[in-house]
Amino acid sequence: MATVKRKAKGVRRSAAAKGRANTARKARAHTSSVMDSAMAILPFTEEQLHRVFLAIIIGGAVALAWFVASLAGVPAMAQQQIAGFASKAGFEVRHVSVTGVERMNELKIYNRVLGEQDQPMPLVDLEAIRADLLELNWVKDARVSRQLPDRLVIDIVERTPHAVLAKADRLVLIDPTGEELEPISQANAKGMLIVTGPGAKKQVTALTDLLDAAPALKPQIGKAEWIGNRRWNLTFATDQVLALPQGEKEASSALVAFARLDGKSRLIGGKVATFDMRAPERIYMRIPGRSDQTLDMNGGS
Repeated sequence: MATVKRKAKGVRRSAAAKGRANTARKARAHTSSVMDSAMAILPFTEEQLHRVFLAIIIGGAVALAWFVASLAGVPAMAQQQIAGFASKAGFEVRHVSVTGVERMNELKIYNRVLGEQDQPMPLVDLEAIRADLLELNWVKDARVSRQLPDRLVIDIVERTPHAVLAKADRLVLIDPTGEELEPISQANAKGMLIVTGPGAKKQVTALTDLLDAAPALKPQIGKAEWIGNRRWNLTFATDQVLALPQGEKEASSALVAFARLDGKSRLIGGKVATFDMRAPERIYMRIPGRSDQTLDMNGGS
């Protein structure tokens, strides 16, 4: 009669089970070691990581709830419920960070976003805040973002002061496009380009391009007057006046020609009070107490 031996098979099974257990323990130990190494490298504490994971979980729950509510056709009601849930979880505006401010009064930024204090994060309208900030004279652009769980971050791009616009009753600081920034005193305007004349504000961009055509003369020009809504008179720091012709191209060519002649003959700082370049190819020079002199563009009298 044949005999069936089961003991050997049981031993093999036991050995295999022990092998699998050892393999699992080694894998867990290796995984734990890898995780510990990763934790040591990352610049976060365990508590901070827990907060990040919590924010991800809550954010996922909020997104899921919003999606379900939208499918059900009740987004407005769901938004209020989600906002309440987020607020209870600590996702509401408690801090505001402002960057990029150098010249303007930073309090004006905070005053614009003061109404968002304690507002649930899902209800914060970032585009509306940005539009409100763009109404400030100094603000050229603004970026508004959420930094969960409780901070609004506002990055301001300021306008650059360029010149001073002389109005009938006051002086106003302007940027290169003519945008008014704020009133400025006569003392603080000293050394800056003064722009004057009816309609001059609308011509500041063209004036900027004109002066850029002659960089050597630019620092010496103290005043630019828009005459008859068609051309410029430039006054140097020496109080000498240069009358330019009408037309952007003509004015630019005349200014470059004058710069070239000044480089050769040192016209600025001399006895001539007025240089009139309105006539093509000629400069009429007026010297106090003398009759006018004429100089053509080639240097001949």
